[in-house]
Amino acid sequence: MKDNYIASLRIFNQHISNPQFTRPQDIVKNMVAMQAQDYAGAKWAIGLRMQNANDTLIETAFTEGKILRTHLLRPTWHFVSPDDIRWILALTAPRINTMNAGTYKKFELDAATLSKSNDVFVKALGGNKQLTRAQLTAVLTQNSIPTDDLRFTLLLMHAELDGIICSGARVGKQFTYALLDDRVPATPALSYDEALSKLAAGYFNTRGPATVHDFANWSGLTVTDAGIGLEHVRRQLISETIEGKTYWMPQHTDVSPQPKKAYLLPAYDEFAIAYKDRAALVKPEYREPARHVIFDPVIVIDNQVVGNWKRAIKTNTVDIDLRLYGKLNKSQQTTVQVEANRYRNFVV
Repeated sequence: MKDNYIASLRIFNQHISNPQFTRPQDIVKNMVAMQAQDYAGAKWAIGLRMQNANDTLIETAFTEGKILRTHLLRPTWHFVSPDDIRWILALTAPRINTMNAGTYKKFELDAATLSKSNDVFVKALGGNKQLTRAQLTAVLTQNSIPTDDLRFTLLLMHAELDGIICSGARVGKQFTYALLDDRVPATPALSYDEALSKLAAGYFNTRGPATVHDFANWSGLTVTDAGIGLEHVRRQLISETIEGKTYWMPQHTDVSPQPKKAYLLPAYDEFAIAYKDRAALVKPEYREPARHVIFDPVIVIDNQVVGNWKRAIKTNTVDIDLRLYGKLNKSQQTTVQVEANRYRNFVV
């Protein structure tokens, strides 16, 4: 009962059970940052939190730069609002670069090489240009900067963390990069404490109930800094102690029972990825088959993960393969099919 209670409040606060937004950029801004390692899945993560969404609507917002995709937080790919990208990078990038220092050294990317690479990106992308990975690889090679092994990926990530580049519009299925200054107007800088407070407020208001350790794990901050951020905003939140752990959540959290619905969530969805302790998401008897809950698309029924799913897009339809951990009753089967049709309508 405890796990279902926690999971039901998270589904509500993440706007999965109560989608209110109509624009992709409003969902992303509300969520502060959303993992976008799997691009197609991340678009669905936005769509399932919206009213009447479709893939084209979200792709258009990405093309127009209303939502951006870059390396943030732990780090990995995230969708982020243009309004928030600069202050989040200022807060989290120094720690990420420190964590990456050994990898930079392993691939002989010293400070001079990283600085030169940034300069090459600035020159190549100047004038609102947007270039593909292949085009940027060629530019770096022309400037005698090796791009073999992981060097190219590390150079791109470092330039993102330095606030030099971010996502551009896609060319077909190819991603491009653009100068952050061309995509995002300058915004007032925040102090470290201001940024820490803003990230903590954004996290607990959209992922609560959550612990300080959940926040640290999601943000990539130290537990100490995560605790400081929480301390700054705790008066805006409410807390509840469950089995010795203190969970924080927004004051407007709806504690009434949620409708018995099914959801097909993508891999890396914030419902799973946003927490260090994910036990509340899965019934005890299903924890072994669901051990990769953050890496696989999951079926959620009555707030609990009960299986996996995958899609196969064909010319005129979308096939959805359901892999359940146990049996469903008729009502549950119906709710799953309703959600499967919702996904088909989103994609087609």
